Amino acid sequence: MKRKGKIGKLWNRMMGMVLSMALATVLCAELYAGICPVEVLAQTELAISAPSAILIEASTGQVIFEQNATERRCPASITKIMTLLLIMEQIDAGKLSLDEEIPTSEYASSMGGSQVYLAAGEVQNLDTMLKCIVVASANDASVAVAEYIAGSEQAFVDRMNDRAVELGMLDTHFEDCCGLTESDNHYTCARDVAIMSRELITAHPDIYNYTQIWMEDITHQTNQGSSTFTLSNTNKLLKQYEWTTGLKTGSMSKAKYCISATARRNDIDLIAVVMGSPEPKTRFQDAKVLLNYGFSVSNLYLDENKDLLPDLAVEGGVAEMVPIVYAEEFRYLDIAGNSMEQVEKRMELPEQVQAPVTKGEVAGQAKYYLNGAEIGSVPILYAADVERAVYLDYLWKIFGKFLLGAE
Repeated sequence: MKRKGKIGKLWNRMMGMVLSMALATVLCAELYAGICPVEVLAQTELAISAPSAILIEASTGQVIFEQNATERRCPASITKIMTLLLIMEQIDAGKLSLDEEIPTSEYASSMGGSQVYLAAGEVQNLDTMLKCIVVASANDASVAVAEYIAGSEQAFVDRMNDRAVELGMLDTHFEDCCGLTESDNHYTCARDVAIMSRELITAHPDIYNYTQIWMEDITHQTNQGSSTFTLSNTNKLLKQYEWTTGLKTGSMSKAKYCISATARRNDIDLIAVVMGSPEPKTRFQDAKVLLNYGFSVSNLYLDENKDLLPDLAVEGGVAEMVPIVYAEEFRYLDIAGNSMEQVEKRMELPEQVQAPVTKGEVAGQAKYYLNGAEIGSVPILYAADVERAVYLDYLWKIFGKFLLGAE
């Protein structure tokens, strides 16, 4: 309901600000798979040519910049980020090993586009296949590994789509594991690419062992004999931007030129996703513009929460005290130029708790404030179980005190 007059204009302006802040709060609360905008009302304009882009800080998932970030677009080979995520999850779960031998089917060998020319029946270990996928963006290697893991490419793609749902990738649907298709039903968006990129590098940092390879030779062993093939990284940022750590490029006529670029500087990890750049070089230039901006404004606060916490008193338990621990470390990204020395930590804990107490349950929290405003919190958990005392327990306590007194 709008009001007229000077007071009405002021009222309407205030209500608009309140609604905008409420929207920002809702967006943050949803967390979009851990990605949350930190600047909703004031969006910086950056000189990039790509129609769709996003820049986030990896450890917090906070958005520093975005432009049409939920616009659905053809991803081309940055599709392989999800393929790599599923592979790395299999490795870290102990279901695959790097020396495992992966056969190449007729179908995998027939893939066009970027490839390493695996022959039907050729076998390479998983370590080599990963190099082919990450460095050379090999479609044939992607399909070979997908078939090995899931039995068929389609079964693997089903897993990719299931994982996308789990990660909260709301604007993504895959139809292949390598991005070769230009089907209208194979799509993602810059924000979703950032989500899966973040999951890959934070949960599986060993991927950097591959993303930072510039050139490397592999050996084909087939019925025709042995031959050498040189892998050359499609991510030219490795030579153009000194802080580059990865991650994946993609290009097709429909997708144009895309990249998910990762970089680390001063212990800050950024992810810049660029989709639909008009030229091969402009995607790298756009990524550099985003990364330079991110590093120039980012200030990361970290509390590792390694300090020991005092035990809490327990009433009515078999033990009189219970130890407590922080659930995790605390990170906060500031892009407003605030001094991180002004961050204040306040503990919220009860003086006494009632038995029974269960290990892992929340005992309280540590809250963090900057300039008087709360910026986050970390749960504090019970580190042990304490059962409720029964009559016999009290007798033993009295008996124990009697013995101590007798001594």
